[in-house]
Amino acid sequence: MSGVDRRTVFKGAAAAAALTQFSWAQSRTAAAAAGDDDDTELHWLEGSPPDAHAGATWGVPWARGTHRPEQRFRLATTGGDEVPVQSWPTAYWPDGSVKWTAHAIAPDAPRADGYLLSAGSPAEPAHRVTVGRGVGGRIEVSTGVITAVFGAKGSDTVVRGIRRGTTEIARDGRLVALRQDSVREGADLDSFAGRIEKITVEQDGPVRAVIRVEGRHRHGGRAWLPFVLRFAFFAGAESFRLVHTFVWDGEQRPGSDQGDFLRGLGVRFTVPLSDQPYDRHVRFADSGGGLFSEAVQGVTGLRRDPGAAVRAAQIAGERLPDTATWDTRVASRLAYIPRWGDYTLTQPTADGYQIRKRTTAGYGWIPAAAGQCAAGFGYAGGASGGLAFGLRDFWQRHPAQLDVRGAESAAAEVTLWLYSPEAQPLDLRFYHDGLGQDTYEEQSDGGLEITYEDYQPGFGTPYGIARTSELTFWAVAKTPPADVLAAQAKAVAAPPLLAATPQRLRSAGVFGDWAPVDRSSKARAVLEDHLDDLFAYYRDQREERRWYGFLDYGDVQHTYDNDRHVWRYDIGGFAWDNSELGTDLWLWYHFLRTGSAEVFRFAEAMTRHTGEVDVYHLGKWAGLGTRHGVQHWADSAKQVRISTAANRRFHYYLTGDERTGDLLSELADVELTFLEVDPQRKVRTDGYEPGDRHALSVGFGTDWGGISAAWLTEWERGGPGAARAKAKLVNSLRTIAAQPHGFFTGAGLLDADTGKFAVATDTAVNVSHLSAVFGLVETNSEIVSLLGDEEPEFRTAWLDYAQYYNATDAQKRQLTGSTWKSALPAAHSRITAYAAQRKNDPTLATRAWNEFFTGADTYFPSNDWNPVTIKTPAVLRPTREIPWISTNSSAQWALAAIQNLALIGDRIPS
Repeated sequence: MSGVDRRTVFKGAAAAAALTQFSWAQSRTAAAAAGDDDDTELHWLEGSPPDAHAGATWGVPWARGTHRPEQRFRLATTGGDEVPVQSWPTAYWPDGSVKWTAHAIAPDAPRADGYLLSAGSPAEPAHRVTVGRGVGGRIEVSTGVITAVFGAKGSDTVVRGIRRGTTEIARDGRLVALRQDSVREGADLDSFAGRIEKITVEQDGPVRAVIRVEGRHRHGGRAWLPFVLRFAFFAGAESFRLVHTFVWDGEQRPGSDQGDFLRGLGVRFTVPLSDQPYDRHVRFADSGGGLFSEAVQGVTGLRRDPGAAVRAAQIAGERLPDTATWDTRVASRLAYIPRWGDYTLTQPTADGYQIRKRTTAGYGWIPAAAGQCAAGFGYAGGASGGLAFGLRDFWQRHPAQLDVRGAESAAAEVTLWLYSPEAQPLDLRFYHDGLGQDTYEEQSDGGLEITYEDYQPGFGTPYGIARTSELTFWAVAKTPPADVLAAQAKAVAAPPLLAATPQRLRSAGVFGDWAPVDRSSKARAVLEDHLDDLFAYYRDQREERRWYGFLDYGDVQHTYDNDRHVWRYDIGGFAWDNSELGTDLWLWYHFLRTGSAEVFRFAEAMTRHTGEVDVYHLGKWAGLGTRHGVQHWADSAKQVRISTAANRRFHYYLTGDERTGDLLSELADVELTFLEVDPQRKVRTDGYEPGDRHALSVGFGTDWGGISAAWLTEWERGGPGAARAKAKLVNSLRTIAAQPHGFFTGAGLLDADTGKFAVATDTAVNVSHLSAVFGLVETNSEIVSLLGDEEPEFRTAWLDYAQYYNATDAQKRQLTGSTWKSALPAAHSRITAYAAQRKNDPTLATRAWNEFFTGADTYFPSNDWNPVTIKTPAVLRPTREIPWISTNSSAQWALAAIQNLALIGDRIPS
């Protein structure tokens, strides 16, 4: 069992063994020697050039001091052909040099297996994408092939029209939402339209332009479901991409059938049709690459044959020959052939879809086709033009639906339903009905003790969660052939991405302590195999356990039930994982090391989920996430350890995705949410109450770890709040270092305006086993490398924590005068390794490997890594399981293995 095709990771183990172990403090000379001054090789993530795409955007890191912000970049194929590219910085080093850049190429870029990115002047695109203002202040974007005109503020029409030359391909692009006031049958149904409240230009070419639209859905005097749309257009393209985000601000009351229940959410376009009905076509794609292909008015299979050339043309989607050339028995009876104007593809579950059609409204539907997983891609149009459209993760985020209506008329209506109106209303009510008579204390203690979930009335609310979807459209001159449509469907499912090699990413010194895969010794190879196997197990569990659904896709589950042979999906905090103990970090570091496409796609889906559904984006808890639970919002622990920027930075920097950038920006002042809710309120005994922004009780582990990651990211991104974020970060470093026992002091009172902690007057020691397992290790590694020389006291404080957390009781007392239980010793072996590497201490290195291999929380070496199969009828269907696995341990074991290999891999015991 392996999660990575090891043949594609490296060309040879010898090359991997020769890799230099770079530290974050590597010199400019070392970076240059690693190749940062030379061409950066880029390859397609999935391994081969795509047959179609709608524009690609990706990120590249640079070693400190390599490039100044004004540096321009050129791109060429490995064969030497110049490629127009648009570049922009996304992060900076402390010296002002560029740390990360994002880049974009258009769909008509020269097709190649690989590309070379280097300093220089970029080639000009043959057709620049341009942005202008039209009549009434409306924004107009032209790619040189298509032109899109946007509605103005106050309009319910987001996209007024899409033209190809003088031909209108689509118009009236709009958002639709259906709301029921009850879950009962026959409840009133209201239709809402998305109204523009703000429209801005975020990028204006020459290769890529981005239009941002903000608003809310409205019906009568009611406005709800805020949305943010980003339309990306590329030079010379006939396509555009849409990233759609909505935030839930409805009300559903537990125990009541009344409230706001989403019945449907979609994006709709009108597609003008001028061709004869027999020259109009509808297409839907299966995820396996096949196509459902029909004409609105079919001329095949009739009792009379119109002629082989006529039938062949219709099957190919081409304009039919003049009817004068047909068999007259068909041409004279066209009026009797039904015109099928309405088509629907519904995907109610991950296990099946159905396509049905009817002639027109008011007449009966007939089943047309069925399958397991639809690609979420379709086409409506004819020989004179049409619209191809696709919704990513269609079957994975069921229930979803594609509609074509009125294709027999002068204009068809195409709707991509992000949430299908044929499904049950979206029910987000809290699931537990046994809390009404419990006191606050009983709910807290009782719930945690028996179901591991922290109940509190009013806290299990979805108000403020979000979901982001990705859509792609092609405005084509005529019905594309089957192979072109299939290629477009594939590009919707996995938008093509360029990536640098793991070695090149590592040479830039980003993301802390990791190194590319190295199987140069037997001991290393065993760990590398287990890392691959662990990922593969979760990949396969997602498929076997059907971890899919509109709000669930992207997450994994937390703990296994060995008696029922299921994950504990219905037991409190043992159900959905919600980023607990660094699952996101594990997956992203696994990708960095391997370059595996399937690992990237898994991690990307997790970021899309955990950054949106598990985090609040509106309301008093905006910026906080929810601890693991049966529902993603159910637990009453609202914490920055879940929303932490440490989990999102990877996706933002590797892709340049602006929506992920929004998530990072939302956290710039996340400490202010501590005025609304005290993360430690259930365990606090000192009587502290939040309310003073100059004295917020903040733990140095899970709390400050998330806050510092947000400040670090805001600073390095270089936006308007960068200087303030840096000042708060530096002040917090200095005042943590000034505490009586540094990190072992455990917590302090934070001034939200300055970032300074009040220095404690007592000498108490407070150590939590959770402090370093939510990104603190990774963030502090970066902070020390960036600021360690300027803040030596902080560097010492962190090295003390790294060295002494797992130390002997005598060593702990010598440092602090106290002792503590070193829980999760294997997980914390990586901070021992950090101290060993920084201090060049072989004794600490030996201790770290011993902690890793023998710690009570480790898998290795005694456990059997091979799944066993549980057969029916003991289970619903044959089930593969590794019964001792838990996601907490999986993530922490993997992170420890990855960082130990990077830091002290040369000292691994054989």
